[in-house]
Amino acid sequence: MALKKKERERLAVRVGKAFSPAAPIDQRRLFAGRTEQLRQVIDAINQKGQHAIIFGERGVGKTSLANVLSDFLHTAGVVLAAKVNCDGTDDYASVWRKVMGEARIVTQIREMGFVEAYAKETHSLAELLPQEVRPDDVRRVLQAIGSELILIVIIDEFDRLRDERAGGLFADTIKTLSDYSVPATIVLVGVADTVDELIREHLSIERALVQVRMPRMSPQELNEIVNTGLSSVGMSIAPDALVYISTLSQGLPHYTHLLGLHSAREAIDSGRTSVTRPHVEGAIADAIDKAQETIRATYHKATMSPRRENLYRQVLLASALARADDFGYFAAADVREPMTRIMGRPFEIPAFSRHLNDLCEQLRGPVLHKIGSAHRFRFRFLNPLMQPFVIMNGLSSGMIDAALLQQLGR
Repeated sequence: MALKKKERERLAVRVGKAFSPAAPIDQRRLFAGRTEQLRQVIDAINQKGQHAIIFGERGVGKTSLANVLSDFLHTAGVVLAAKVNCDGTDDYASVWRKVMGEARIVTQIREMGFVEAYAKETHSLAELLPQEVRPDDVRRVLQAIGSELILIVIIDEFDRLRDERAGGLFADTIKTLSDYSVPATIVLVGVADTVDELIREHLSIERALVQVRMPRMSPQELNEIVNTGLSSVGMSIAPDALVYISTLSQGLPHYTHLLGLHSAREAIDSGRTSVTRPHVEGAIADAIDKAQETIRATYHKATMSPRRENLYRQVLLASALARADDFGYFAAADVREPMTRIMGRPFEIPAFSRHLNDLCEQLRGPVLHKIGSAHRFRFRFLNPLMQPFVIMNGLSSGMIDAALLQQLGR
């Protein structure tokens, strides 16, 4: 039976809360997948002297994991989780002032008089830091409150720190906290390069730092996101529609939430509570339109040309469809097959190698990043969120169809 108008309106509002494409997840009931990564971080928290770093590509859900981490903790005693974000203006001291400013403790003060009465006072731990903050100062503060509670310090976007000394100071902090078995755990969140830089500063912290890699999500994890979101509002999805969403998402939960949201709204607008494949196809245009403006602008810059016969759109699409390694890198040879399928005729590397190199230059973004040496170059998308956008654009414009997408195994 088709939904009535008021039912559609109510359900449309509810489904908007069930999916979160614009912001990281901050509610445990909406968080899906990442069981292994959660276990690794929680194990580190439960072990004395252990700390953790969560790293991976942008857009794979690192911040969402950090946001819900405290809800999953089952350690004994009182747990206080302080989470802060780094920015380009931060240094070592300012990050710790942010952390201590978030960590507030309540103490009871006995009031004067014959009747026993107590007043509560709230204190910021930032009050305990000296003007010039050093690793040993941080250790003393954390050790002082360790007898009262277990403190989990989550520092997100660690890679945004531009202070050259910060990496070494954080490495020293982790080492001294580990050496003194301070009952506090630091959880750093950043991109893959952060791990190499941090450990290079202080090789001895490697034993104290659990490295939690966040790969792109598996189809099963992406399916869990969709099923969790839809079931929370009493909706369902057909198996082929579910597979299509996970294929289009390319392992990135942002697009799973985006497509899940708009597919559900397509179903609701048609008066249904079950999402089908046509609803997902109808959601692609909405997903492209609602994509981040930076993604849209970067795509335009990368593909625009006064020459109608230019191949930048096709080469960028073939790059998005190329088989990549675990770190997102692909070679020119990996672009050859999808380029041949897109163009409908054999396309060898010399015919598009210039375009690949151009997409790594400032004039066209850059949209790709290149490493290696001549004849052994490897490429990857600078912003991983660009890849699904390019694929959906290719579907929308007719450069490829769903059958070709499936044949290429993406």
